[in-house]
Amino acid sequence: MPTLSKSVIAVILGGGAGTRLFPLTASRSKPAVPIAGKYRLVDIPISNCINSNINRMFVLTQFNSASLNKHIKNTYHFSAFSTGFVDILAAEQTPDNPGWYQGTADAVRQSLRHISNLEYDYILILSGDQLYQMDFGEMFEAHRAKNADISIATIPVDDRDAPEFGILKKDSEDLISSFIEKPKKDILGDWASDTGTEMQRAGRHYLASMGIYIFNKKILNTLLMDVHPDATDFGKEIIPDSIANYKVASYQYDGYWTDIGNIYSFYEANLALTQEVPPFNLFDNQKTVFTRARMLPPAKISGTTLEKTIIAEGSIIHASRIEQSVVGIRSRIGHGTTVVSTYIMGNDYYETLDEMVLNTGKGLPKVGIGERCYIKDAIIDKNCRIGNDVRINGGKHLEKTDHPLYAVKDGIVVVKKGAVLPDGFVI
Repeated sequence: MPTLSKSVIAVILGGGAGTRLFPLTASRSKPAVPIAGKYRLVDIPISNCINSNINRMFVLTQFNSASLNKHIKNTYHFSAFSTGFVDILAAEQTPDNPGWYQGTADAVRQSLRHISNLEYDYILILSGDQLYQMDFGEMFEAHRAKNADISIATIPVDDRDAPEFGILKKDSEDLISSFIEKPKKDILGDWASDTGTEMQRAGRHYLASMGIYIFNKKILNTLLMDVHPDATDFGKEIIPDSIANYKVASYQYDGYWTDIGNIYSFYEANLALTQEVPPFNLFDNQKTVFTRARMLPPAKISGTTLEKTIIAEGSIIHASRIEQSVVGIRSRIGHGTTVVSTYIMGNDYYETLDEMVLNTGKGLPKVGIGERCYIKDAIIDKNCRIGNDVRINGGKHLEKTDHPLYAVKDGIVVVKKGAVLPDGFVI
């Protein structure tokens, strides 16, 4: 049996414009959005591949791809004796195709002319904006054991979540017999599957597609080039039609998985990392999350009460209290400041002492968060300058807003990248 490193090509979809994650996607693509204080979203699928011994990967992107290109170029270097790589395939106009990617299937179709130069038996298609830890080796074993043409990773969901997903129905042999996109609640009862005793006890009776697919090489080429040459989307077009004509298997995943689809899910996923036993475990020897190796000093903390908080390297903290928060690389927080339920992404650089004096003389706050501030229910994007006595109090009482300096979505205040909030600013 061939090893995954020699038989599999992974394709990671960079997603569209990421409007639901705006303003975090105003100047970067979704896979490049910083997560957990020191990683990028794209590090998650890439790390899952590396941990599964899959080391040939393409990342497909077309929106705001500069920072993603830079991150991948500076991060993923394989040995000269390895065949491994992580390459960006940006959307490109060609004489025979003047358009951009029109959807997930179209993106893979346009990229096949680059991918098909390599030797492989299977293509693993992944999303670039999901948080999970999966051993793809187990999924491939199930795919081969069933002699499947296509395998779809599925996750059990309950009545509340099912209408938000594509729901699959499987038989006793884990083969998918039917599919419905975002079913209405009144017909859900017809779409229950045997998800196992534990999942059923938790009320999770329905199998949702995770947007993770294994295709046999010839099957994918036939579907994209011959059977559905105009199809743009896997979930809406390719998969539903394939169920009747090919052997499509369900691979049920019972671990933690979340789709980073909007500001609230992004905020919740980051703050969940601060729990005593987080659902997504960064502290796992076997499931390392890889990212750019930065030569930063350890974090320096003085006089701060910390409660369920993650602090990334290079930070200088003088705050009074930080609670249930994630503090990113090179963060600076001043004396007397309180931070509650907030994700601070950190900074890309340090200000020198001379620069601080010069900028203070111009009335410009230092990079970071000043003194005597109160920040709650917020996301602070990178390189913000927040002055002294600033008050940010997020919550459901705030209306949806798009201000030049910040946005409010679902009660979460998102301070935009590089924003300058002067002393005494109140949200």
